[in-house]
Amino acid sequence: MKNDLKIVFMGTPDFAVPVLEGLISSYSVCLVVSQPDKKVGRHQEVVATPVKKVALKYGIPVFQPSKLREETEVILDLKPDLIVTCAYGQILPKEILDCPKFGAINVHASLLPKLRGGAPIHHAIIDGYRKTGVTIMYMAESLDSGDIIQQEETTILDTDNLESLHDRLSMMGKNLLLEVLPDIFAGVNKRIPQMEAEVTYARNITREEEHLNFHKTSEELFNQIRGLSPFPGAYLLLEGTEVKIYDSKKGTRHDENCVCGQIVLCDKEGIHICSQDGEIIITDLKVAGKKRMLASSYLNGVSKEKLLGKVVE
Repeated sequence: MKNDLKIVFMGTPDFAVPVLEGLISSYSVCLVVSQPDKKVGRHQEVVATPVKKVALKYGIPVFQPSKLREETEVILDLKPDLIVTCAYGQILPKEILDCPKFGAINVHASLLPKLRGGAPIHHAIIDGYRKTGVTIMYMAESLDSGDIIQQEETTILDTDNLESLHDRLSMMGKNLLLEVLPDIFAGVNKRIPQMEAEVTYARNITREEEHLNFHKTSEELFNQIRGLSPFPGAYLLLEGTEVKIYDSKKGTRHDENCVCGQIVLCDKEGIHICSQDGEIIITDLKVAGKKRMLASSYLNGVSKEKLLGKVVE
């Protein structure tokens, strides 16, 4: 069947790379569609998307429309048997959704209908979910609303951050896709409508959501830091200087007279900061203009006495 089917893959970031590589290992991918390359870094060098790099490695043609709705012919003219999307980044118009013989399916990093949207892995951790997973689903015109084909779940551990959960879900997505494709091509796969009453959303992370508000509980701050690490990173302001925070621990001390955001202790564990219900201990950070380091290393180069009592924002 590998040589008989024409499959178009649509994806952009690192999350989609294992999914594409798994698909290439078992089927013929005739076209890869990805977002346009972007300029990055100080020198504004144009860098290919991670998915594009994989396609070029295997000699697969790449199509990178700025606005897919205005450039549908390239895909329609191929008359693909199946379209597979994974973190592509653009809405697919109806004519593309309707063109493949076996439909257009998506690999989504949540247990739909929970966490529809562009940042489901971030929000699974930030919003305190105890489990998440991947969903293979048929695509529909509205956001992540299509019928569910198959799902697989995983527990979110306290040791997880965005990076570890991202990598685990990416591999799960690859394996689950390869598991369900034979049933899709045989026409015997499940098709389960989503329960609209259970829908939650995971919109793209805003700058405001990166900022740590110490009027939150220690648990909320702990989850926010993990859910944004290592990118884009949560941050606080210390005397007007931005400090990125990459890791933390929930502390045990509680002082009712403490001001939220106040630094109350600096020791080998890290920087202890008062929260709404106790304290959060910052253990991994990056001060603007400097390299990332452990909080203990940072404290070796500053006056701990001058930090004590300061209130971060």
